[in-house]
Formats: sequence, structure tokens, C-alpha cells
Amino acid sequence: MNSSEYRYQILENWLLQGIREQRWGLGEKLPSIRELCKQQNVSKATVLHALSRLEAQGLVEAKSKAGYFVRLQPTAVKRPQSRARIEAPRLANISDLLLDIMKRSAAFDLLPQKPTGEVPAGVMALNRAIGRSLRRQKGSGYQYYDEPAGDAGLREQLAQHNIKRGWSVSPEQLCIISGCQHALFLALMACCKPGEVVAVESPGFYGVLQLLEQLNLQVVEVPSSDLTGMDIDALGEVLKRWPVRACVVSPSFATPSGALMPLSARQRFLQLADEYDLAIVEDDIYADTALERVPDPLKALDTNNRVILCSSFSKSLTRDLRLGWISGARWHEKILHLKLVSQLATSRFLQQGVADFMADGSFTTHLRRQRSYLRANRDYLIASLQAWPGDVRVSTPQGGLAVWVELPEGVDTQAKYTRALADDIIITPGPLFSISGQFRNCLRISYAHPWTEDRAKALACLSQLLLDAS
Repeated sequence: MNSSEYRYQILENWLLQGIREQRWGLGEKLPSIRELCKQQNVSKATVLHALSRLEAQGLVEAKSKAGYFVRLQPTAVKRPQSRARIEAPRLANISDLLLDIMKRSAAFDLLPQKPTGEVPAGVMALNRAIGRSLRRQKGSGYQYYDEPAGDAGLREQLAQHNIKRGWSVSPEQLCIISGCQHALFLALMACCKPGEVVAVESPGFYGVLQLLEQLNLQVVEVPSSDLTGMDIDALGEVLKRWPVRACVVSPSFATPSGALMPLSARQRFLQLADEYDLAIVEDDIYADTALERVPDPLKALDTNNRVILCSSFSKSLTRDLRLGWISGARWHEKILHLKLVSQLATSRFLQQGVADFMADGSFTTHLRRQRSYLRANRDYLIASLQAWPGDVRVSTPQGGLAVWVELPEGVDTQAKYTRALADDIIITPGPLFSISGQFRNCLRISYAHPWTEDRAKALACLSQLLLDAS
């Protein structure tokens, strides 16, 4: 071993020891390259070599023009073990608790009454693009409705965006609507009739359960893993037992766990859909929140035109932009008609502004910044939850905006809701993600917002509140 190798290994071990001893906490910045050179009396090349080796191990992260920061070690996280029961299909009956959470604007925030006051650079750029579009409106165009499918320029940009992901889609296969919830509504209206059975992930998105309740559709819950999403073997058993008409699924970072369905499971899923003539409604809203590579949509594998893809900008850009899209497969013409009935048209200047925002590369730049931001928020949250007492288990999503937390048996998160509210903390209890009252010892916690001092204190307070035996 030469002296150069010896120096970088000494530095690597010294940094590693400091991370393990929490000399630098999760998310904290390491000493700068210049500082390390001076402190350790080594060259810049030696420092960069040591940091690169730690980065390859997933222990540190380089941030452009900011330096190196300590990262989470996902292998150390204890995963949730709870598994949904398979029960006979039935009508959904959603708790009023969900309405209370939504009234408080708290679906993705412990402290909605404590806004950060910061507007991301990407959202500011979007606002400027929309403003320019509005100023361009001339003549009598304001007196006309948009065409049913939506602005051609925005559909072109969305097609290009998805082609990069591996889905060969044309603008003609897309329809612009007012958000992903609207897309899911149109999809279920198009492919199902009242009383029919729809399969969903469990735990799964409460917004879908709300729609199924309003559409008078029966629900059968399929167990899902926090790593791989819907259990396809369990889905096969469900399809053998009941006449399922459609399945709503989020292959890319399902909520609440952030699970990513592997390719083999996706292929088997489509085989089952062909075998049982199943309509698939793909909720793809979280794909662009990927912390690494954005996964291909399930729709990219759809050779028999039975996957309806639904998505929007609300999770990747801003909740306030009520703009989404749907690709309706064999039901597309019916969906266009249903859009006319339920929405009529979408704002033209809003669509054109977003199209410009995408065309000049601003959306891509925003997503690149967002990955670093979300990763740091996720890592801080998971590390904080790992410090909670008792057997606390946490998902480690590679995308999405939240983690799924499993607390010890006997903890009732729904019963703790009112008590948390007294401390101005709003939680999202596990039973909201099921129609059968399962997951009472679980909850979803979001990392969409920065961990300000107030939010960090609320998270620490939540530990005592939830795990207190009284």
C-alpha cells in the first residue's frame, strides 16, 4: 500500500467514525474540502477520494455548490410488518375524520398552521410562465372554450415527458383534466357500473376509497408491501373468488408506503388483467417525486389497451395547480365525453403557461432540485422515528411524499387524533387507508415540508403522545 492510499483510507475511517458517533448528525454538512485538507494535512485529491468512497456507500451526499452532507443508511431501518386481511367485497364508508383533516389542510403536514413562507424557485418560475401566458391572451379568444382534450401544446409536452420515461405516447392519447382525483373519477366512471367490484391496495389511498363510496362501487382490499406494492399472488386469489371489474393501483411509489412495484410483478399483473378481463386504473401521480431514476409507468407495458393512466402536477410541483391528465386506453372517447359533462373545459392560459414551463426546461430543473430536497427531508424524518422508543417500524420509500409508520400493538392512532389536535398537531391515522378498520397502530407522516424548528418539536412531541400508555 502506498502512502497516498494510506492517507485517504485514514481520512475515510475518521469521517466514518464521526458519522457513527454522530459528530455530524443526519443531514448535517461535513467540513468543507478546504477545511479537511487543512485539518488532516492532506491534498484535495485525497479528500475527494475519501468522500467519493463514502458517497458510493450511501453514507454521504454531494450537493451542488453546497458540499457533502450525511445521508440515511436505509439498511438500518426496521420495516413495517402488518399485512391486510382479505375480506369479501363491500361498499366503502369513509370516516368523517378524513373530512376534518382536509378542512384543516393537513393531509401532508403535522402543522398546517405554521406555513414556511418559502416559495420554491420552480414554483416562482411556473408563476412567471403562467403570468406571461395570461398577458399573451388577445382578441376574442377568451370567449371560447378549450377543446375537450385540452391544449395541444401541453399535451405535446406531457407526451415528450413520458416518452423519456419509456412510455411511447402521442398527444392524441392524452386528455387534460383538473387534477388526478378528477382523472380517477373519470376512469372509474368509464369502466365500471354501480355495484361492481373494484380491487384496491391495502393500505391504499383514501381518495380512491372516497370515490368508490360516491360511485356506489364495492371494494375488495388486496394486501400490499411497503417495498413491492400490491401482492400480485393475493390479487390472483381475489380474482378467483370474486368478479372484480377494475383494479386501482399505484405501481410507482404507492401512498401511504411509497412502495415501488418491480418489473416481474408488473408483468404478472398485466397477465392477470388479460386473463380476467380486468380494467386497470394506474395512479401515477407520485412518479416524478422519485429520489433516483423515475420509473416507467405500468402503462408502458400495456399491449392490450386496458391500463388507464391518471396523473397531475400536484405532488411534483404544487397542490394549487389543479391540472392533471389521463390516458383512457380503450375507454378514452368515453372519458372525453365524461370530461365535458363534469368539467366542460380547462383554463387555456393556465395550460399554455405550464406548457411553456415544461418546454424551456424549468420543470426538469425543478424536479432535479426537488429530489435533493425531498431526500434530505425523508432522511431526517426516518432518523427521528428510529429514535422513538419501542418497536417502531418505518418504510423507506424511494419516492412519494410520506413514510408509513407501524407502532407497537395496542397503540390506536385514530383514538389519539383528538389528543394530538389539542397540541395543534394533526396526524393521519392508519384506519383511513382501509375500509375495514385495519392498521389502527399505523399512521402516515409526510416529509413534503421542511423540518423547521416547530415541526421538529411537533415530531418529538408526537412520540410521547402516541407511545404514552395513558
